[in-house]
Amino acid sequence: MITVDWGTTSFRAFRLRGAEVIGRYAGPHGILQVPPGSFASTLRAAIAPWLADGETRVLMSGMVGSRQGWQEAPYLPCPAGAAELAAGLVAVPFEGARVLLAPGLSIGGEVPEVMRGEEVQIVGALAQMGQDAVACLPGSHSKWARIAGGRIEGFTTHLTGEAFAALRDHTILGRLIQPGAAPDPDAFARGVARSADPGGLLHHLFGVRTLGLFGRLADAESYLSGLLIGHEVRAAAPSGPVYLIGAPTLCALYARAIRQCGGSSILVGEDAAAQGLAIIAEHAPWT
Repeated sequence: MITVDWGTTSFRAFRLRGAEVIGRYAGPHGILQVPPGSFASTLRAAIAPWLADGETRVLMSGMVGSRQGWQEAPYLPCPAGAAELAAGLVAVPFEGARVLLAPGLSIGGEVPEVMRGEEVQIVGALAQMGQDAVACLPGSHSKWARIAGGRIEGFTTHLTGEAFAALRDHTILGRLIQPGAAPDPDAFARGVARSADPGGLLHHLFGVRTLGLFGRLADAESYLSGLLIGHEVRAAAPSGPVYLIGAPTLCALYARAIRQCGGSSILVGEDAAAQGLAIIAEHAPWT
């Protein structure tokens, strides 16, 4: 079987034998890079050797199932787990193979919450996390999810990664950043510590500029990262250990921030998406 984690800017495919990953492919084929009407051809080009070798089942998750993607797989309400996600799979036309899209999850209310792709990673990490846990998936839109009875009960989203990129690249704070500079752990820790002070995030952000003006900030980029992640961690206010799912480098920053804020964390393996899709595939309508 082939599983695909297809996001806004990234494309990762895995060939599985049972739950074992026996092949990998990654490329710059995020949905924003795919021309209209070219999702099927992009997928075929990426997994052609596996198709030629006889694979006929493909299960995909992520933004490829959004309104901006190949075809929308509607959000499912929480709580939900592997069985609900399998029941919500959507088929797309693809010659020579059965291709299914996993749905995302949502929470209603006055201000809704949505996730697409992270739910599959959580399902894949359950074997390590257990049936009741708190998971954090750092990224452009970081998710903090509550798992109860092996199902995703609820979650919150924090625009941390996208805000960091926007502040770094499109505000006056970017003039303080030295391109290519090595990350400074001490500056990151100072940013995390600052997030505990009164005044709020907007006030703290202006302080990045004034610290730089007075020569009291060696690495503005690391400090800004620590400040934003610190505010996120304190807002999420987790109790008990937090399971971190995602890229090791970014998860390592979150682990440091969580520890500095008085919590603890456990890193989950990088193949959570592939493992989650393998679990969902067991319940999938392949015929």
